[in-house]
Amino acid sequence: MTLTTPELDDPHDPRLAHAATGLLRSFNAAGVLDVADVHVALRLCALGGDESELVALAVAFVVRAVRGGSVCVDLATVSGDLTDSEVAVAWPEVEAWHAAVAASPLLTSPTPVLRLLEHGGVRLLYLDRYWREEEQVHADLVGRPAGVTAPDEAWLGRALDRVFPAEGYDEQRAAARVALGRATTVLTGGPGTGKTTTVAALLALCAEQGELAGDPPIRIALAAPTGKAAARLQQAVEEEVARLPEADRRRLAGVRAVTLHRLLGARPDTSSRFRHHRDNRLPHDVVVVDETSMVSLTMMARLLEAVRPGSRLFLVGDPFQLASVEAGAVLADLVETVQEKTRIGVAALVTSHRFGESIGALAEAVRSGDPERAVELLAAGGEHVALIDVDDPAARVRELVVPHALDVLRAAEEGHADRALELLDRQRLLCAHREGPFGVRHWNTQVERWLGEETGEPLYAVWYAGRPLLVTANDYGLGVYNGDTGVAVRPPNGVPGRALRAAVAGSSGRLDLATGRLGQVETMHALTIHKSQGSQADEVVVILPPPESRLLTRELFYTAITRARERVVVVGSPDDVRAAIERRALRATGLRQRLATESAP
Repeated sequence: MTLTTPELDDPHDPRLAHAATGLLRSFNAAGVLDVADVHVALRLCALGGDESELVALAVAFVVRAVRGGSVCVDLATVSGDLTDSEVAVAWPEVEAWHAAVAASPLLTSPTPVLRLLEHGGVRLLYLDRYWREEEQVHADLVGRPAGVTAPDEAWLGRALDRVFPAEGYDEQRAAARVALGRATTVLTGGPGTGKTTTVAALLALCAEQGELAGDPPIRIALAAPTGKAAARLQQAVEEEVARLPEADRRRLAGVRAVTLHRLLGARPDTSSRFRHHRDNRLPHDVVVVDETSMVSLTMMARLLEAVRPGSRLFLVGDPFQLASVEAGAVLADLVETVQEKTRIGVAALVTSHRFGESIGALAEAVRSGDPERAVELLAAGGEHVALIDVDDPAARVRELVVPHALDVLRAAEEGHADRALELLDRQRLLCAHREGPFGVRHWNTQVERWLGEETGEPLYAVWYAGRPLLVTANDYGLGVYNGDTGVAVRPPNGVPGRALRAAVAGSSGRLDLATGRLGQVETMHALTIHKSQGSQADEVVVILPPPESRLLTRELFYTAITRARERVVVVGSPDDVRAAIERRALRATGLRQRLATESAP
């Protein structure tokens, strides 16, 4: 079996690992393995005392898989997605490769570096850390109670009538019935399907159940992976709770959404361990996690070990969106497998109430893998969807984004922080890449240049009024979190000093900060699709890369277009759209096999 890919023939190319020999060198020179994959493999083999080049190659592919979001690799099929290359590389014979790994001290020593999971003839190879985390997630999930005391049917009927409108909410009512009978529930649905409506109703019903049983008021935790997602969850839950009767509003008063890191209790000495864990559980009776598709395997392991066995756990999200930037696809694994596991409830909401007909139809065409239907909808255009298919789209993009950027700038110059933040959420310019002509850096520079031309005042400084901000790291002292957004604004007229301030829309409300206190922020005229998860905008402009981009996938495209409330503009060709829908962002994990075949220990 051979593979072809552009070969790196410059001996000084930084992508070459000069310490590599044999198979590692061949696959690195062919561009299949990154230099980091090679160096990690060499180091682990040296520490484990294994000189086999077959084992080193296997380790390199496991490391490569983790970089791509998978937690394991199947050596028998690893070449399947690499056949579009251009330089021949000879692959090892699969059985000989497996035999070498099986005999390696990296797998057989008392402190193994590698782990193997075999199921149905498939052999999945892991780094030890991810094998342990996956094993723990499985054990904690199936080890949770199968159910809770079934609610009285007469009470439940009256309660559902109270918390849901009379008509049009059959899916939400059915989801609530599933969730109230389970200790663990997975609630799935796309944007606008009523997930937050269902969550607010569930919280009200759980609170009333406890009250009727004579228990103390229930302790509720709302959490999301990023600050922006937590802020949106807080706003959405508040809006839904405000629609409930007064008694339910009273029961849910004071419930706040936070990031998962904040919920679990960040520690200054580590980024992967928290103050709450198996020996110091969370005190909450109900834990709701929104945007669960963004939760990595590692974070899910930390969450499950911290939740008390007797607490209710609601995992909410859209399994068709992009998975976590880190390794794992826990929500998708759960949705695929737990239907047969009576201890975990799955409730799916499928009818969207948010989108106009054309955006909803486009999202469904992408989700279901129908490229011709998606192209047809985009080509037809209309009030809610549009396709810009020109050789140089810069002028058209300028017409779309500069008026919005100018509105934000004017509000910021006049000191209207709340108005600037409101305007910021009316439009998003989304890119798949960070670098290159289709990337965030390029389009951020373009928009700043266009603003300078429109105002007659070129933007030379990093900080300027109207600069849209994206927080890229948690700062617990300031109360800002990764994913929070903001705008640089002038103080209002009459306020002493005219130095710029940063207005940040945090999960606990708007923050007013000195710009010098914000260390890790980026300009956000353009934003990667990955970082847009957990947020919404009235209009979304999506810059599609060409078909050869490995980032262009169905999940990426679906995530981008479902960020929009009212209008989607896709910048790209019909071939770009087809390529996106036809390529899946599949991740290799063993959690599905574990959930499908194993029982709790």
